[in-house]
Amino acid sequence: MNKELNSIGIDKKPSDTKVVVAMSGGVDSSTVAGMMKKEGYNVIGITLKLYDDGKEVAASKQCCSGQDIMDAKRVAHKLDIEHKILYYQNKFKQGVIDNFVESYLKGETPIPCVQCNQTVKFKDLFEVSKDLNADALVTGHYVKSITDQKTTNMYRAIDENRDQSYFLFNTTREQLDYLRFPLGGLLKNQTREIAKKLELNVADKPDSQDICFVPNGDYASVIQKFRPDSFQKGNIKNLDGEVIGVHDGIINFTIGQRKGIKVSDKEPLYVLKINSDKNEIIVGPKDKLGKKNILLKEINLLTDKKDFDQNIYVKVRSTGALLEAKIHINADKTANVNLINSEDGISPGQACVFYNQDLLGYKVLGGGWIKE
Repeated sequence: MNKELNSIGIDKKPSDTKVVVAMSGGVDSSTVAGMMKKEGYNVIGITLKLYDDGKEVAASKQCCSGQDIMDAKRVAHKLDIEHKILYYQNKFKQGVIDNFVESYLKGETPIPCVQCNQTVKFKDLFEVSKDLNADALVTGHYVKSITDQKTTNMYRAIDENRDQSYFLFNTTREQLDYLRFPLGGLLKNQTREIAKKLELNVADKPDSQDICFVPNGDYASVIQKFRPDSFQKGNIKNLDGEVIGVHDGIINFTIGQRKGIKVSDKEPLYVLKINSDKNEIIVGPKDKLGKKNILLKEINLLTDKKDFDQNIYVKVRSTGALLEAKIHINADKTANVNLINSEDGISPGQACVFYNQDLLGYKVLGGGWIKE
């Protein structure tokens, strides 16, 4: 006789099911811990200390700060669950911060949150959860996961303003089958209501907005700290190759940027290309920003290639719209993406994430890193 699956798709009673909840100290992960506890699961909360923040950073709108660790501790105490803090500063520095700095120096626009999920959170925390004999690793990400026949597929969250599927495209198939995302079917205000009913101290806590190691969104200050030699003056050129200005370092620019170029022309100028080899910025009019063809590297697929025979949508930035596209997957883990309509401001270093639509919503098929 088949056992009835519990609410996270495992054939055990909740009381016999051990789950690790990644607790960042914010309202989302705290609510997930509370939901799991209330449903009778055996819950262990784990909080990661990822970087050493100064006093001035702790009060800012960032995740994983000292204040967040204290909040996670209070929530775990309130829920009466076991709570562990793992000190991963070195792993985070090597896997995320160093990568972020190097990417900027190459003229790319990196996304450290993807690297963090890919390395520290899902790789290392995944292994710790397995070592604790947990049946699942549960997080507060806003993505929908649907498990069928022990295979889990990832979908965009119901709350499109909160959807985090873009940041999780690099999850492996093994990780996805082990992960659970209870908030994918909720709106943010519903999450806060649950937190209030559970009487959690973080119910009204503001969302983190900045990248955790980038105080107040000041990328340049981070690169100044780790690579002070990187602020080299260089040329600003137009599309004819003429030098029309000087910049103070390519790390101050991203593709599609208009402000801060400090060069006047008869029409507004935008950053079209960043040439790190020559330390130069190429600028031009807005109508030259649109691109249709993208080359991707380091492709990660979560589904069969047959899913790519139908209409595919892609996102080329976390806040971007879904764009219709045709995709050709190559044998060397690269892919060619042809957008049906051109898109402005596509930048190397960002992710391009693939989706298709079925009866359950927009399914994540995988993605890759934009090379050119």
